[in-house]
Amino acid sequence: MKTEHYLGEAYSPSEIARKVESMGVGKAQLDTLTLVTLAVLAGALISFGALAFTVVMTGSSLGFGITRLLGGAELFTGNNLLAMAWASKRIRTRALVRNWFISYIGNLIGCLGTVLLALWADVASLGGGSVGDTALGIASGKAGLSVGEAFARGILCNVLVCLAVWLAMGAHNVAGKILAIIFPISAFVILGFEHSIANWFFLPYGMALDREGLVTIAGAGTNLIAVTAGNIVGGTLLVASVYWLAYLRGERRGGDNAS
Repeated sequence: MKTEHYLGEAYSPSEIARKVESMGVGKAQLDTLTLVTLAVLAGALISFGALAFTVVMTGSSLGFGITRLLGGAELFTGNNLLAMAWASKRIRTRALVRNWFISYIGNLIGCLGTVLLALWADVASLGGGSVGDTALGIASGKAGLSVGEAFARGILCNVLVCLAVWLAMGAHNVAGKILAIIFPISAFVILGFEHSIANWFFLPYGMALDREGLVTIAGAGTNLIAVTAGNIVGGTLLVASVYWLAYLRGERRGGDNAS
């Protein structure tokens, strides 16, 4: 093992950019079954994080900021970084769209499956029903956001999520990767930014628990559309494109195009 690796020295920014680009090529070339399987798993894991956040938020008397900090560090997605490989012409537009579409649908399935399991397990009854009240409050708040608020929070969220992925790619070991993602992911949770895949758990779960019409289909749909669009803008335009311009724009090549 090289000494600098043992000491935890990170890859340089230009090295990270090439690693992210190569990662994008690999992701774009995954076969459909593998991609769907991993996407469903990711949706389920994100939902577990969302459920854990809900439980941590329930009945806390530590104050707003500390409570939100304790609830974070579980949710992330970074496939918008495939845009770097696309900009370098290493993957085609069709491959990029295919990956995003299949990943999104798989994530959705994983989230909805976890909603069903959470309902079956009656997690909402924990704390004398207070967990269910918290879940409903979270969903109601998200469904009540305006289009502009949801869109802007979606942008800000995925800037931090993709930054976390970028920083993790710079680490040589698991410990370094964990340390790299903690602060950006905790920041987006603390600040109340919007993550489209997490919301595919929060909103349907809240709707299933709603007996008073607090979470409307229109409100949930508006949130999911606006946040998804914001996540794409934040990940592709404000992270992937910026790093591509900084480190890869002079290395454009098309030899690895995926079908």
